[in-house]
Amino acid sequence: MSETKSKIRDFIIENFLFGNADGLKDDTSFLEEGIIDSTGVLELVTFLEETFEIQVDDEELIPENLDSIDNVTAYLDRKAA
Repeated sequence: MSETKSKIRDFIIENFLFGNADGLKDDTSFLEEGIIDSTGVLELVTFLEETFEIQVDDEELIPENLDSIDNVTAYLDRKAA
């Protein structure tokens, strides 16, 4: 597992799953599984901006970028490119 993916996973587990990672896969949909709501998305974005020193633009606030560990990791890879 990449360091990026590991940081994202740890953040989700600590902040939204109360330390319980049961059933959390890299492709689990945060929204479909009720892991993150709209407020949670903003928390996730703040975490990503501070941790990875990026700016998340409004048009990038879409499930394709932010709805699973895999999606967030791929999004960060594209931002870094």
